[in-house]
Amino acid sequence: MRAAVVRHFGGPEAVEVVETERPEPGARQVRIKVAAATLNPVDAGVRDGFFGGAGKQIGFGWDVAGTVDATGVATAWSVGDQVVALDPGMVRPVGTHAEYVVVDTDAVAKAPATVDAVHAATLPLNALTAAQALDLLELTEGQSLLVTGAAGAVGGFAVQLAADRGISVTAQARAADEELVRSLGAAHFTSGPVGAGTVDAVLDAAVLGEAALEWIRDGGAYVGVRPGGEPAPVRGVRTTSVAVRPDGARLAGLAALVDQGVLTLRVAETFSLEDAPKAHARLAEGGVRGRLVLVP
Repeated sequence: MRAAVVRHFGGPEAVEVVETERPEPGARQVRIKVAAATLNPVDAGVRDGFFGGAGKQIGFGWDVAGTVDATGVATAWSVGDQVVALDPGMVRPVGTHAEYVVVDTDAVAKAPATVDAVHAATLPLNALTAAQALDLLELTEGQSLLVTGAAGAVGGFAVQLAADRGISVTAQARAADEELVRSLGAAHFTSGPVGAGTVDAVLDAAVLGEAALEWIRDGGAYVGVRPGGEPAPVRGVRTTSVAVRPDGARLAGLAALVDQGVLTLRVAETFSLEDAPKAHARLAEGGVRGRLVLVP
């Protein structure tokens, strides 16, 4: 099968599409014939060597949408099921940017019924990150949340999920993105800072770090999206970061929210698997609204 990999770290030109062995599912695993797989910033980090693995073949891709085409023992999934899954991993020979991928059965969820595979592939990583970050904040209905980077993939999902829970969301993004983030459910918008101590919590998708703490009330909460990269607590503000983990049951709930119209899936552009280097180059240009998706 074909897969996009890197064998020598570098820019988009370092991405290769190679022939490699088709994986076989083990116990409590399924093999998915990939219909679409999303390119995320973490893939650029892999390509650059940020996570290590020099001298190895390293595959790209954490998100996948496709069809179950083989199963191991002890799985409730059947051949032909339309699914989505999160398959995380920084340094491994093959990721989801391939024609087939094997994932643990507990990471798999039924695909949303109202969207195509290209859109469905944008759901797992970014929506699970947003949902698990909100869990860490422990906000309740009526409380206030500032989402930085609100026009991005994680930030956009966070705005929608928080608004659906009755949380008052202030979206921080570029001025040109105000209409977009308000359409996602933000009650308030800013392209700059907010007043000191004015929100109960910050979900820092833009990775502002310590600067964002000023805006949180005493005893509030902060969650970042870079594991271990959160600032030190101040004024009783609880700080932590989200390390996204596969969760098929939670992913199924998020897929249901797509079908209910609560979550919006945004695709910026699609590329063939052979054009993976071009997709990486587009990501490196910046300014992408929505996700870039590879189609084998």
